[in-house]
Amino acid sequence: MWKDIRDREAGKLRPNSFANRVKSDRVSSLQLSNHKDIVSPHRGSVNSLQVDLTEGRYLLSGASDASAAVFDIQRASHSEGLIAKYQCLFAVDKQHEHGHKYAISSAIWYPIDTGLFVTGSYDHHINVWDTNTTQVVVNFKLPGKVYRTAMSSLATSHMLIAAGTEDVQVRLCDISSGAFSHTLSGHRDGVMSVEWSASSEWVLITGGCDGAIRFWDIRRAGCFRVLDQSQSQLGRRPPISGWTANKLSTSKSHLASQSSNMKSRILHKKLSNGNATKPSSTTGKLPAKGSTRQRLHPGLLSSQDRAVSHYGAVTGLKVTGDGMYLLSAGSDSRLKLWDVESGCNTLVNYETVRLHTNKPLQLATSQDSALVFAPCMANIKAFDMWTGKASLTLSGHYEAVNCCLYSFQDQELYTGGNDRQILVWSPSRDSTELWTRRIGNPVQTKITGATDCPLPQGRSVSTLMPSIKLCPPCT
Repeated sequence: MWKDIRDREAGKLRPNSFANRVKSDRVSSLQLSNHKDIVSPHRGSVNSLQVDLTEGRYLLSGASDASAAVFDIQRASHSEGLIAKYQCLFAVDKQHEHGHKYAISSAIWYPIDTGLFVTGSYDHHINVWDTNTTQVVVNFKLPGKVYRTAMSSLATSHMLIAAGTEDVQVRLCDISSGAFSHTLSGHRDGVMSVEWSASSEWVLITGGCDGAIRFWDIRRAGCFRVLDQSQSQLGRRPPISGWTANKLSTSKSHLASQSSNMKSRILHKKLSNGNATKPSSTTGKLPAKGSTRQRLHPGLLSSQDRAVSHYGAVTGLKVTGDGMYLLSAGSDSRLKLWDVESGCNTLVNYETVRLHTNKPLQLATSQDSALVFAPCMANIKAFDMWTGKASLTLSGHYEAVNCCLYSFQDQELYTGGNDRQILVWSPSRDSTELWTRRIGNPVQTKITGATDCPLPQGRSVSTLMPSIKLCPPCT
């Protein structure tokens, strides 16, 4: 670790690279926290977890006893010895005047403000709550059980809630008008998972019980892509090198010059022949080309429209932070990684897992998308995104795990399960040993707080890492 700090100080290591190494090592040392404990008010299985996107401070949970609760995960309610206890700030349940009557399957924050949160339930309702007054401000009645709800974190021109229900249609609920703005038809069975794209506010991804994963552009009718597990590519997409980028820019400029020359020739021909000129062969082909593209729309071809991504229901979806790849989980106990641009299965072979077959799952990824956290019955497994090998197996729940949430701010993992508990998985206090082992430093160090210091007493590195506590050299 200290070698990297010296490299960072000397300018040999970029700040972003240094931060990524620290975060990566913290993630690889996750274990059940022995200093944080969330006191769960739920009397049913925890089905959904989310931390607000604005401050990264408030944890929202939804459970099968029709209750939703909010926790402040940065300020403990009280302490018992060395363990900080976190009790909920408030909870709403079926005793509330406008509370849900049956299980809450999904609970999400309004993306740009903690003043609102949204809950979806098996009672066929989606409620939008005012956080300050704990009152329902908007209510939507749907035709079936609500499995998942989602809002786009990129949206600047709409306030739409995508709802996946046991009905075959996906509905978009508009908070501003209190009505349904869109109905997306294409699935042949209920929709268990919905996810907005991380690169466009208009693209929605849905996974159904018919085994299909569909991509929708909500500005147009019909889905524009159906993922097919038989279409594949090996591994990740290769990065664009400088030589390739130059070649592409050169080819684009060459094509642009050719198109401008063609346009000038067509214009010259029109002027020479007068108004009664017969259209040229090039201009005559353009409408046919456009109509051909429309006929080849994936949502309109029956063979492509019936493609499946899993042999069973699609129970979970997760888009990587850069929006380039999509993770999917199915009732066939398979995890799959898809290239969003090409729509191909990357053929990453994730090690054998056991997944829920009859309820939605909430997947999570680390900040750099290097690890995938998936609920595997009573355990949580962390898989390497590109090799599929299980690097961590976290055991702590007594019953099946339903949801995983990774906090980018604290590099902590939150999980909820059928045992009604919300567990916190924190980086090991001995994470410095990982640095020592990786850089081959033979000096043994003593842990003080988050990190330790084998440097001479009195030397300050607070300008590099203010959280480091200095200690005398170890003997």
